Amino acid sequence: MPLRPLPPRRRALRTGFGIVSGVLLAGLAATAPAQGAEVGVAVAANFTAPMQKIAEAFEKASGHKAVLAFGATGAFYAQIRNGAPFQVLLAADAKTPERLEQEGLAVAGTRFTYATGQLALWSADPGRVDAQGAVLRASSFERLAIANPKLAPYGAAAMQTLDKLDLLPALQAKIVQGENIAQTFQFVASGNAALGFVALSQVLAREPGARGSVWIVPAALHAPIRQDAVLLGPGRDQAAASALLAFLKSEAARAVIREYGYAP
Repeated sequence: MPLRPLPPRRRALRTGFGIVSGVLLAGLAATAPAQGAEVGVAVAANFTAPMQKIAEAFEKASGHKAVLAFGATGAFYAQIRNGAPFQVLLAADAKTPERLEQEGLAVAGTRFTYATGQLALWSADPGRVDAQGAVLRASSFERLAIANPKLAPYGAAAMQTLDKLDLLPALQAKIVQGENIAQTFQFVASGNAALGFVALSQVLAREPGARGSVWIVPAALHAPIRQDAVLLGPGRDQAAASALLAFLKSEAARAVIREYGYAP
């Protein structure tokens, strides 16, 4: 299925599939309290490219700087519980921000959905995936990459899709799991898996000539992939943190979110 070209953008930064370095955490701890114009943000890996673009626009509009770390929401949850000084979390799901709020680690009343993700079946091979996903019923591939459904919302949505299509028993032996959606995408990009269920935004973030082939999975085949943001405890009295959350609701941010295949 052809995808429209996007304007050039900087390559997405990565943090090793959700492992945030001690140097970065120490830097956030040192700078966040002293510099109110900086905000430490933990960002779900699938939202890497749009958040980089949003952060640039946010800095130009407000003068505040967003210090971004990208990774798995589950890993960020553990780090936040262990005292990581992030001020804002942009999760890949709705449950994690709600749980942090219930545990007193996030500020009550600040949680909202910033994007609804779209699941895509993707191959780096331009001719492999058809516009209806019928390739799943063929026996022409050995591995199907899926993010861990116990940890990753996109992985859970992928399993729901296969179940709805009555394909799970037939494909179970071909499934390989990534620990998060970023690793799952790398399995397919590297050729270690012929196909994979990924976030549509990851496909759109690639250069037009490197997007392979994709089937955008109908929303009716899985539960909504609601991605929520929340203000964390360390950001409670930080103007930059509140300003970033407000900017995520602006039309400028919403336009970027739509550009990358999300519903704002």
